[in-house]
Parts: sequence; C-alpha cells; structure tokens
Amino acid sequence: MDMVMKLGTSSPVVIFTKSSCCISHSIETLIRSFGANPIIYELDTHPNGKQMEKALMELGCHPSVPAIFIGKELVGGANEIMSLNVRGKLKQLLIRANAIWV
Repeated sequence: MDMVMKLGTSSPVVIFTKSSCCISHSIETLIRSFGANPIIYELDTHPNGKQMEKALMELGCHPSVPAIFIGKELVGGANEIMSLNVRGKLKQLLIRANAIWV
C-alpha cells in the first residue's frame, strides 16, 4: 500500500489503469481534455502491478482500475471522476492540484 500511496502522490494527477480497460482510457482522455498531463501506471504491464492492484483494492477501489489520485489524494474511480465532471467540479479540482492553470 505504501508504494501505491507514494506513486499516487508523486504528481498532480496519477491514474492507475490496465491497458485493456476502455473505461480507464476514457477517464485518461477526459482528464487530458482539460490540459492535464497525468502520470499513468498500467498495472498489467508494471513489474509490481499485481501488488499495486491488491493495494488499491485495500484502499477501497472496487474495481481496482481506474484509480485516480488528484492533488495527492485518492479521488476514487471512474464513477467519482464522472460525477465530479457532471457537477462541474473536476476542472476546479485539477486547478487546485496545479495540474492545469486555466
């Protein structure tokens, strides 16, 4: 769990994904559409991917991907990101995290 938290807080936006997950790709595309440049960790290709996936599940991510950290905090998965976007709060969160400047 420590490795996931350390990686998750290493950049303004960090996304844990799997290369085969279309929802992960959609969330990444959404966040990039605001001008953010997230760090992406694909668990199915990362050497410690299985351990990281287990840690994300222990942190409450069900399913384990996508798991999104913004501003050094675990925001959650796709549902949480989409909810923030629909309510107009995702952009504000990205600005506060210094992930975007406009």
